[in-house]
Amino acid sequence: MSQAKDVWITGIGILSSLGEGLDAHWEALNAGRVNVDETRFAPYIVHPLAPVSFDAQIPKKGDQRQMETWQRIGVYAAGLALDSAGVKGKPEFLSRMDMIVAAGGGERDVAVDLAILNADAKGNSAPGFLNEKLMNDLRPTLFLAQLSNLLAGNIAIVHGVCGTSRTFMGEEAASIDAARIALARIESGESDIALVGAAHNGERPELLILYELADFNLKGKYAPLWSRDKTHGGFALGSASVFLVLESREHAEARGAKPYARLSKVVSDLAPRKQAGAITNSLERLWSKLGIGDTGSLITGATGAEPATSEEKAFLQKHPGYAVRSTGTVFGHMLETQFPLGLALAALSISRGALFPPNDPTGFEVEKAGAPNQIVVEGAGHWQGEGLALVEAVK
Repeated sequence: MSQAKDVWITGIGILSSLGEGLDAHWEALNAGRVNVDETRFAPYIVHPLAPVSFDAQIPKKGDQRQMETWQRIGVYAAGLALDSAGVKGKPEFLSRMDMIVAAGGGERDVAVDLAILNADAKGNSAPGFLNEKLMNDLRPTLFLAQLSNLLAGNIAIVHGVCGTSRTFMGEEAASIDAARIALARIESGESDIALVGAAHNGERPELLILYELADFNLKGKYAPLWSRDKTHGGFALGSASVFLVLESREHAEARGAKPYARLSKVVSDLAPRKQAGAITNSLERLWSKLGIGDTGSLITGATGAEPATSEEKAFLQKHPGYAVRSTGTVFGHMLETQFPLGLALAALSISRGALFPPNDPTGFEVEKAGAPNQIVVEGAGHWQGEGLALVEAVK
């Protein structure tokens, strides 16, 4: 059996509530900035997308019009990642670049939904009313836009990424497995280069309603992640997209690409959560597969939802030698995008020679001096799915 190939992270694209690009995010993280909106969807809290001109990565207005917001966010971040890797506009690489995307469902047309519900409530919905509304009030492309795999399709159209394409659904677990499978394909030699990531629009009334039905939303006033509890808990949805370019070391060296970091391992689990402690036990099992020491750095995508966050914290407390950073405090919760964000921030920290400072008034997150050689990325879904990844400096 041939030895597994090293897999480098050679491109990173981030678009979020903090802005766009690596420099903007690094500066904001070190300054402790948080962009949060407590009024627009009150009593619910969101981390809104920072102002962006989509023209910079999606030049054709026609392409923009046929995409939903989450797709525009994703296509934009994918372009940033391709730029970062130095392959944007180069068909010799793009024509065989694999793509693995984690995506949720399409966005609702809230105005049409309200018109249908109001008409029904007033007794104005005659037989055939619903079909008539769907035929006349929704553009044909809106039906298609509900398909999760159209994010990958639009990336292919706009940026010319034309290798194999896979789209995974399943909230946080989908992006963990997207990274795991991309890593395995490149390690085994099935692929040389891949674009991996996700996108999420958290500024959606129907999503807030969906998660409110299970009492997942943070309400009233914003609080940093570790300050939330069962009486003031939940997640604040965030708008963001993160894409990574992964490639084999040989492929990167052949084209003269420089790595941000190495992606060494990704492990995942889908623990049954009917018993207390299931998440803690799942993460412990995954931890044993990483083969790492007792000290280091860890970036968690902890959601703020209970009981998942309390069980994640119990796991983290078993590893007190690790300096923890939570993305939920700064970026909010972005479901499929949360795990790729952790990978991106780990690679960015390693490439900048420092772990970004804590943003936690409780003291659970502590300072970490020195340049990190490896960073663990942890994710546990608010409802299901667990995963860990190991990002390391390239030797």
